[in-house]
Amino acid sequence: MRVLCLLLCWCAVSSPIIAQYKTPEERYIEKYKDLAIREMHRTGIPASIKLAQGLLESQAGFSELAQFANNHFGIKCKSDWQGQRFFKEDDDYDPNGLLTKSCFRVYPSVYDSYRDHSQFLRLRPRYQKLFQLNRTDYRAWAYGLKECGYATDPRYPQKLIQIIEKYRLHQYDRTEPTQQSYTPPPPVSLPQNYRPGFFATE
Repeated sequence: MRVLCLLLCWCAVSSPIIAQYKTPEERYIEKYKDLAIREMHRTGIPASIKLAQGLLESQAGFSELAQFANNHFGIKCKSDWQGQRFFKEDDDYDPNGLLTKSCFRVYPSVYDSYRDHSQFLRLRPRYQKLFQLNRTDYRAWAYGLKECGYATDPRYPQKLIQIIEKYRLHQYDRTEPTQQSYTPPPPVSLPQNYRPGFFATE
């Protein structure tokens, strides 16, 4: 009887804790969904697609690139990038066929990463046909991104769709922006003892 009482007490105490637990993916969505919605109304990119890409590319904010460069979309430098750069091995090879470090954009905040992702898609000609798609057709956007060359992973569209449907991100494609302001976090700084990648400022 005593064991049963102890078990019931434990359940009563632990149930609220279990109910309040959120996965890293759920916390990421809660943190950035309003920003994704505002960017959708500003540029036309579905909030579901932006959140799914952010979750996938940044590993829910825990990837090396997200942690040390605030880059949540895996966007590389390109010739027009004038900001800080972060170098790490990805999918670039030198003339001898050896894997070399790729150049990625560094942002002062995640807010800047989300904004630049929008500009990256909006201003490059190869992505223009995406904006002819219905904003609520997340499947067409997912396959369109792959077709336009955003990612080399052949299963990229399926991964985005799976994330969107698992976390019901498509609900945000029909949501109006909130009045709540987004406060960017402090600028990113790299620990002096950090080794895997490295920064360059020019």
